[in-house]
Amino acid sequence: MHIRRMILCLLAMAAAALLASCALLDTAPATVEPTPVFVVVTATPEATVPPEIAPSPTPALPPTPEPAHGLAVTSLEEVKSAVVQIEAQGSFREPLFGHQVNVAGRGSGFLIDSSGLAITNNHVATGAAFLKVWVGGETRARNARVLGASECSDLAVIQIEGEDFAYLEWYEGAAIPGLDVYVAGFPLGDPEYTLTRGIISKERASGETDWASVEHVIEHDAVLNPGNSGGPLVTRDGQVVAVNFAVNLSTRQSYAIGRTEALQILGDLIDGRDVTSIGVNGQIVGEGSLAGLWVASVKSGSPADRAGIRAGDLILEMEGLMLGPDGTMSDYCSILRSHGPSDVLAVTVMRFDTAEMLEGQINGRELTAVLALDDLELPDMDDLAFMTIRDDTDALEMDVPVSWNDVHSSIWFDADDGSVIGPRLVAAPDADAFAASFGVPGVAFVASRSLAAQYDPGSVLDMYRYEIEDEAACLHYEGREPYADPFYEGSADIHISCGPNYDTEIVIVAALAEDGRYMTVVLIQFQGEQGLDALGRILDSFWVPGDLP
Repeated sequence: MHIRRMILCLLAMAAAALLASCALLDTAPATVEPTPVFVVVTATPEATVPPEIAPSPTPALPPTPEPAHGLAVTSLEEVKSAVVQIEAQGSFREPLFGHQVNVAGRGSGFLIDSSGLAITNNHVATGAAFLKVWVGGETRARNARVLGASECSDLAVIQIEGEDFAYLEWYEGAAIPGLDVYVAGFPLGDPEYTLTRGIISKERASGETDWASVEHVIEHDAVLNPGNSGGPLVTRDGQVVAVNFAVNLSTRQSYAIGRTEALQILGDLIDGRDVTSIGVNGQIVGEGSLAGLWVASVKSGSPADRAGIRAGDLILEMEGLMLGPDGTMSDYCSILRSHGPSDVLAVTVMRFDTAEMLEGQINGRELTAVLALDDLELPDMDDLAFMTIRDDTDALEMDVPVSWNDVHSSIWFDADDGSVIGPRLVAAPDADAFAASFGVPGVAFVASRSLAAQYDPGSVLDMYRYEIEDEAACLHYEGREPYADPFYEGSADIHISCGPNYDTEIVIVAALAEDGRYMTVVLIQFQGEQGLDALGRILDSFWVPGDLP
């Protein structure tokens, strides 16, 4: 687990006055999130939205022929032929789960020219080793390459192999509230094309997020699911109003990058010039004086790559300005927008792999170490003592903080038919309060043969996600990540800003044993730095040493 070391290093820097003094912001965090792209494609994709938030039914479309090759789409029925599913294969460094090797994520995109030019999101494409694309629901994947990208506008242009494609044209009218719009794409890592309907609810919305800073954003209520990122928002005539990129689960509103922003930079991207970018796929982590731009991957040959920035680095400062104290990319993108692509920019970077701080320049001198963190006197974060607990059947075991001493062991039964699901082990400072609220720290651990026989990890995570969304318990759903340890492999969902005070984070892991005989499900609710320490210890220690009943 790299997250605990990250917190230690950041706290050390603050204590040594290496970061500018800045109080934690007493504001609610931003409430938009990306429609996540990194869905493990070997697992069952995320399920469709639950009935209570399902979109208005899309009218049945009569079967019509696709447009002739090389022609612009002229109707809603033809949109599918110009929409693509994108699979990005690569290795990425995640702040919570560390190095993810050879993972594949999927997003959407759409053709804008018969020659194979297509638009998608930066967070879908940048940093991948290679892209595979399926056009209009094709069963054979095509190769594609990134021509240009914009981190701040969250846009990328790709070139798809082939020619004579159907393509979409831009809507020339005003994107006014009440305009009927449709989200087209291939969500949830599924090859099945989908179309959901809504209206524009706001012509100009905020585009400040922890992974982009978009200046022209349209808000709409058509359902946007993971994997819809980069797909088009179209009119009933099949014309593109905007490019989908984010969703707010608490308000059930979706967000798309407006035509104005896209057209301002489209020419540069097509010509192979990155815009407001240094060549990273990243996001802001932390807040206040403990914040920075986490680098998940780096584009080879980019200014960031030439400066020596690596995946897993945390960019703390640029041009002397601390990045992300408000939890968004606003300051980072303001710096890039006020400088040219070849300007020299000073950067300060924290590298956790080598426990050192480095300084250097974008378009200038390479990073060099200026401080070894091991030489600093770190705050004592080991005061959090742990104990090992087991359930009554001796089938489940994990380490938990000693303060989580209200431990409950039980057999979990299916509420519908009374069948045994498996042993369940709960630990919290107050187990009853933990069970009743998404704002109380604690952990619940289940292992089940029946779950493994009936579901895959993604389906189990969907059940928890629907409950959390139904209760409006969290402001952010941060997405689904691959999970693997020496014993189990599956996926994990991350929810942040949860509970009545929005101060609790929730991580839910669903993973299969190596032989697939049983599934483990671990739900951890935690708060603050010690909660992060508890999270890491639990994920390092949970296992099934005995036979399941």
